Amino acid sequence: MPSTLVIYNPIAGHGRVQAHWLLVKKALRQAGVEFDAVATHASLDAMLLAEQAPQKYSAVVGIGGDGTVHEIVNGLMRASGEGETIAMGVVPLGNGNDFAKVIPPDTSIGGKLFDWRAAVQKIARMQTQLFDAGRILGDHLRPEMNEVPHYFMNGMDVGFGAQSALNFRTLPKFLTGMSAYLAAVLKTMIDYRIPHVRIQLDDQRPFEQFTTMTAITNGRCLGNGFWVCPDARADDGLFDVMVTQDVGRLTIMRLIPKIMRGTHVNEPILRMYRARRVVIESHKPIVVEADGEIPYLETHHLKAEILHKKLRVIV
Repeated sequence: MPSTLVIYNPIAGHGRVQAHWLLVKKALRQAGVEFDAVATHASLDAMLLAEQAPQKYSAVVGIGGDGTVHEIVNGLMRASGEGETIAMGVVPLGNGNDFAKVIPPDTSIGGKLFDWRAAVQKIARMQTQLFDAGRILGDHLRPEMNEVPHYFMNGMDVGFGAQSALNFRTLPKFLTGMSAYLAAVLKTMIDYRIPHVRIQLDDQRPFEQFTTMTAITNGRCLGNGFWVCPDARADDGLFDVMVTQDVGRLTIMRLIPKIMRGTHVNEPILRMYRARRVVIESHKPIVVEADGEIPYLETHHLKAEILHKKLRVIV
């Protein structure tokens, strides 16, 4: 009986997974990986499959982008009761592959991500490492969901990045990769309202401010090429947190190239922190993005906590 379940999302990367699936399948077989494979057909399919996987399998491999991996992480964390998960492998073929950038050897800023063939070889070797995961709770449009936690493996944010992620979903399909993310950023700049929030880091005194973007990250890169927290580590038991002041469009345009190079961290209009727990509150509803997904479309209260070394990743 195969010990590995492969979950692949045919439409990830605007069809890139579908175009490569037969090649990936053949390469896995040739590398000696014995597996069952299931395609997703709707939102949350990957989460439900991953949640059931530990009953039969010792590893789950996601073929797609961060959205596919995000669902798998949520399924595995639910199945483990927030304990150590079974192993998870990643074959990065989506639009955004930010989590794959922290799988050793770490992708250098601006460097080329390892391709799917290298990922197959990692899966065949089945060496694993425990990574941190993020756990978030917010007030939900459906009150019965308020006590249901949501998990992320790479990063989450409120403000400009979250609105850009929301706008990304409305872009034409011919836009892919970095061009699509930049188009979403430009669309957000046309009509964007800066939220006023109250932030508490661990047990420190809360502070209030307008913030163009507040990001809470486990990984270093968001949006396929924005190195928001370039010094973050995925296994140090701490979130890296970037909080910006309210800035105008010209400042955003000036910062974008710096964030793409990871050279923005000493800018006076932002602060970098580390924390195990972050609480964000806002009188007006805010959008929350996590790993490119939108777990909360309108929330007033959000708590993020680190789950130290609970996610077992094939490296």
